[in-house]
Amino acid sequence: MMPALQPAAGSLLECIALSRQFEVADKPFNALADVSVKFEAGEFVAITGPSGSGKSTFLNLAGSLDRPSSGQVRLNGIELTALADTTLAQVRNRSIGFVFQSFNLLPRYSLLRNVELPLVYAGISAAPRRERSIRLLERLGITDGLDRRPAQISGGQQQRVAIARALVNDAPLILADEPTGSLDSTNGNIVIELLAELCREQGKTVLMVTHDNDIAARCPRQLVFRDGRLLEDRSR
Repeated sequence: MMPALQPAAGSLLECIALSRQFEVADKPFNALADVSVKFEAGEFVAITGPSGSGKSTFLNLAGSLDRPSSGQVRLNGIELTALADTTLAQVRNRSIGFVFQSFNLLPRYSLLRNVELPLVYAGISAAPRRERSIRLLERLGITDGLDRRPAQISGGQQQRVAIARALVNDAPLILADEPTGSLDSTNGNIVIELLAELCREQGKTVLMVTHDNDIAARCPRQLVFRDGRLLEDRSR
């Protein structure tokens, strides 16, 4: 049975002493080392640092796409790292929206169906899931050709479809890995403004990995990683 994720006193997301170690050429490699950080509802946070600094590893652990070598992840007080895989998948579908750097759209499905999928898994009926999906796609500038397949549109359009899919389940937590990386400046601004609005008006928490210093500067809080460690946690 999936635990109820009702709003809890304290932080929305808490990462406690997270570490992730891999074996590289038969030697241990610390991709992330002893990272502890909390996030409140409504925060818009940029995660920055050079390539290989641990940014994406941290994001994957925070979203429980990967399990830490040690440490804990708590979402609304529930320890995700203690959940069985099936229950964890249910929690992720209902409570976390993911924007992947590689889009991860399913090639055999239409654009609309790709966006609808989280709602299908959540058991939402056809009419409301279609309405919600179309509304988000239109907000992101995808207004026609929703029966097309991902291979029939540009990389920038695929990214916007992937962002719509991440937002469609109305999750309290959005994790985005370079969400503007494939977009021109105009569409990049649309995405950043939408994410900021979700935080400001709907109380969503957005954690966003970015290499773009200008985009990072638009976030009220910035985490800086280096060599697998959280080097700075600064707010403005």
